[in-house]
Amino acid sequence: MSGGVPPAGAVRWGVTLPLAGLGLHRHREIVEALPSLGYGDVWTGEGGGYDGLTALTAALAWSPGLRAGTGVLPAQTRGPGVLAQTAASMAELGQGEVLLGIGSSVPAHVTALNGRPHGRPYAHVRDLLRFLRRAFDGEHVVETYETFSIDFELRRRPPVRPKVIVGALRPGMLKLAFTEGDGAITNVLAAHEVPRIVEAAGPPAGGQELVVKIFVTPTDDTVYARAAGRAFLGWILNQPPYRAFHDWLGRGDALAASRAAWDAGDRRGAAEALPDSVVDELWVHGSPEECRAHIARYLHPGVTAVELHITPTPELDAAPGALPEVLAALRVPQDQAGPRRS
Repeated sequence: MSGGVPPAGAVRWGVTLPLAGLGLHRHREIVEALPSLGYGDVWTGEGGGYDGLTALTAALAWSPGLRAGTGVLPAQTRGPGVLAQTAASMAELGQGEVLLGIGSSVPAHVTALNGRPHGRPYAHVRDLLRFLRRAFDGEHVVETYETFSIDFELRRRPPVRPKVIVGALRPGMLKLAFTEGDGAITNVLAAHEVPRIVEAAGPPAGGQELVVKIFVTPTDDTVYARAAGRAFLGWILNQPPYRAFHDWLGRGDALAASRAAWDAGDRRGAAEALPDSVVDELWVHGSPEECRAHIARYLHPGVTAVELHITPTPELDAAPGALPEVLAALRVPQDQAGPRRS
């Protein structure tokens, strides 16, 4: 495939911005090259680093036609009307589809970083989802929801209606995402666990998305890669939503030592206590070719898009110009990806 827009029914490929080891001000050249590398989507997350919107706006200005997605924005940290306006503005700028991913996030991002309460996360996501879909349909929304009240109407409707997807881990959020939204984005799971997500989500409607975000450290240095994985996984797996998620997946016993260290205030110990087997399942690493083979195992027919979050490596630090070649090597060719679920 020579361009970033896949044929009908094919999985879409995207990358998380900013890319590893590359300042945002240096992204234009590689963003413009993404479609030629087979990537039609750009994504952002939002935690303690970059915000979840600036990089996407820059990418759409540099390369209109890319599909932009947030994976995800915390539902509690921005006003509902501002979120609707932002997604509509981005859709107009890029003249394409925007996937506005919203989620409950974690207390560390909502309360510690933003001073907002993290209470009633499911209700807040549900209410925001319902509002956004009505607003994008062109409705003047005057409503009192359980978690907020609003009087809002988009004055300029975008050329392509944004989709609203939900950051979802367990059955409750997955059902919400597929019964009331445009689909879901999920992450921090092993490839063999994707079918369980698909089953919990239930049958999709036309045009709904299931996006899988995969963390990838493309390096032959196993010690480095596992250390990078532990540094992140030791934190995320001990956040309450992810503890519940991995209990549901049946990984609670394997994480018991890490949880005990975390609960005792030993964050380094929580990371070090993670078994290699857990790190290797949840954190893709190896040569680009080995990573591609691992990524291919995530391509269940229910998956519509893959978001690759590329982390820094010694090789990319030494030769950042090799990043386009690495990205091209990580993407699984369509003829090896298998059929998609329609």
